[in-house]
Amino acid sequence: MRRSLLLSLGLAVVPACSSPTPADAGKAAPPATKAATPPAAAPAAEAPELIPRELLFGNPERVNVQISPDGQHLAYVAPVDGVLNVHVAPAGDPTAAKAVTADKARGITQYFWSYRPDTLLYMRDTGGDEDFHLYSLDLKTGESRDLTPFPKTRAAVNGVSHLHPDVVLVGMNDRDQQWHDLYRVDLATGARTLVERNDQKLSGYVTDPDFKVRLATRTRDDGGTEVLKPDGPGKWKVFEQIPFDDSLSTGFGGFTTDGKTAYLRESRDRNTVALYAVDLDTGAKKLLLEDPRADISSAMADPRTGVVRAVATNYLREEWKALDDSISRDLENLKAIGPGVVSVTSTTLDDSTWIVAYAAAEAPAIYYRYTRSGGSLTKLFAARPALEGKPLTKQWPQEIPSRDGLTLVSYLTLPHQSDPEQDGKPNTPAPLVLHVHGGPWARDSYGYASTPQWLANRGYAVLQVNYRGSTGFGKDFVNKSNFEWSGKMHEDLIDAVDWAIKQGITTADQVAIMGGSYGGYATLVGLTFTPDTFKCGVDVVGPSNLVTLFETFPAYWASFMQQWYHRVGDSRTDEGKQKLLARSPISHVDKIKKPLLIAQGANDPRVKQAESDQIVEAMKAKNIPVTYVLFPDEGHGFARSENNKAFTAAAEGFLGTCLGGRVEPVGKDLAGSSITVPVGADIVPGLADALRSHTQAIKN
Repeated sequence: MRRSLLLSLGLAVVPACSSPTPADAGKAAPPATKAATPPAAAPAAEAPELIPRELLFGNPERVNVQISPDGQHLAYVAPVDGVLNVHVAPAGDPTAAKAVTADKARGITQYFWSYRPDTLLYMRDTGGDEDFHLYSLDLKTGESRDLTPFPKTRAAVNGVSHLHPDVVLVGMNDRDQQWHDLYRVDLATGARTLVERNDQKLSGYVTDPDFKVRLATRTRDDGGTEVLKPDGPGKWKVFEQIPFDDSLSTGFGGFTTDGKTAYLRESRDRNTVALYAVDLDTGAKKLLLEDPRADISSAMADPRTGVVRAVATNYLREEWKALDDSISRDLENLKAIGPGVVSVTSTTLDDSTWIVAYAAAEAPAIYYRYTRSGGSLTKLFAARPALEGKPLTKQWPQEIPSRDGLTLVSYLTLPHQSDPEQDGKPNTPAPLVLHVHGGPWARDSYGYASTPQWLANRGYAVLQVNYRGSTGFGKDFVNKSNFEWSGKMHEDLIDAVDWAIKQGITTADQVAIMGGSYGGYATLVGLTFTPDTFKCGVDVVGPSNLVTLFETFPAYWASFMQQWYHRVGDSRTDEGKQKLLARSPISHVDKIKKPLLIAQGANDPRVKQAESDQIVEAMKAKNIPVTYVLFPDEGHGFARSENNKAFTAAAEGFLGTCLGGRVEPVGKDLAGSSITVPVGADIVPGLADALRSHTQAIKN
């Protein structure tokens, strides 16, 4: 793509106060010192205004703002009749925007500009099946064209380039579901030309801005990676070897426009990932940036030359560092917006204008136009202006020790009731929701998210933990999670809960666990392996049986399966299956004794509906109460805002019954959704009644 140079590795999925001062913004909050049992003289503060779920989980007003490479157009995503679509305006008149897509079902959220004048590209799947098709849209004619019009095909965009403005490189797996062939696709006609036929089980191609295939990767049987260089038609030679321990953290991710320099995320012979510039002809490597605490998280390149000018790392929160003077002043200017997080979402090709997004934990995104020549900022749009002035809460980075000496970078959000001063130190304990991220090869970071704000507003403390296996903190931290599903990975979560109890943030009898994907699995583990720790759990698209999970992964995950075999367990052997079953919640259902809500998308290609079905059936067979929320038009998570609101309405009522937090009645929040509740609707107050008058709406 035009600006992104660094590999995105992982399979995650995968929710009015003064801001912290700039000097304190990146620091961990000082640990609370209150005893676990607070003094009677410290009653909880009065609860703030209840923020409606519609404002938190309904459609944003405008998001994903991008400027076209020629600077002529502004685009963004906004709702049309309740469905998100792409809008385009003249760059000089953002108020004159018109919708240019007309989706009436799931909505269009993934789009980007091509370098062909008046042409943008967008992606869409069906019902959450993740078989994304790539479409081109001609703004002059209004014509939209499916560039990958093949059944059961997942498009993988390799790149667009100003050197070839009329074409796009796309991987397609229509010939072989397991492997993507590489094509050049004409944006005007949709005609495709084969660039590389993938007959050698290559996991990916790395191309330069001239659309030359410079490298390819292939997974070794031991989980490591071969980096290959072309060696004649259809032939390859090994360029570099990446050991298994570095396979999630090392890889090539972009080239300078002249094709002479490649950029490499490197963890070999080190721990944290550094960024190097590599001369492909000589193999010489130049270190650009490293941080002993954290991995390189992102990079900004000159849009014309492709030369990286700034690099970010993310320990407690993301921090940018300039590599040359040409961009130092700009980064300083952007810091002046506020103490939150700033990101450049797009630039013009001449680099004169940037679109900048600013957000803080207690402030959803605000978009600005930044003019480099004068350093001026012009506010464009707020993503959720209806939340301005609402009682959103701060988020406090924490460094929590694990029992075996690791540092677990975590994020604490405290409700106003327990922390009215919003200084990160609770006056009184609050019920706690341990919110576990998915992946597991992903991470939680500082910033605005609807789910922690929603939970805090209802009266819960929220703790988000980067347990071992989370990315961003060095390869050793990731590798310590190997074969530790339900083992030390779960112990990290328990250690974080114990820490919160000792700090007076919560009490041992008032802790719930919640999460999606791996976080859903962690929830099921919490209620089966440690049934006395949590008062209840909310599992969203979490696997219950690791053997059946492995057996039903999408075919195009073939190149990544060695990672699963070498990090989680080998389902190809009888011994491996037994170990996976031993770590599967389905094998320990009879230990569940606390309330459980399970939510699932019927079209999920990663964690099939059967993962939720089987544990629900096992609980029913043992007369263990469970609430099962199922969406027939969703996949790995809930994309439609109507479905998201329906889920949070059910989860809110469930948590209120469990932990006693505030509950907004279900009301109209099922309207327009596809929600079904096959089991346990009567467990959630008001849900069964709301379902009786609900008209199901399925939109794929």
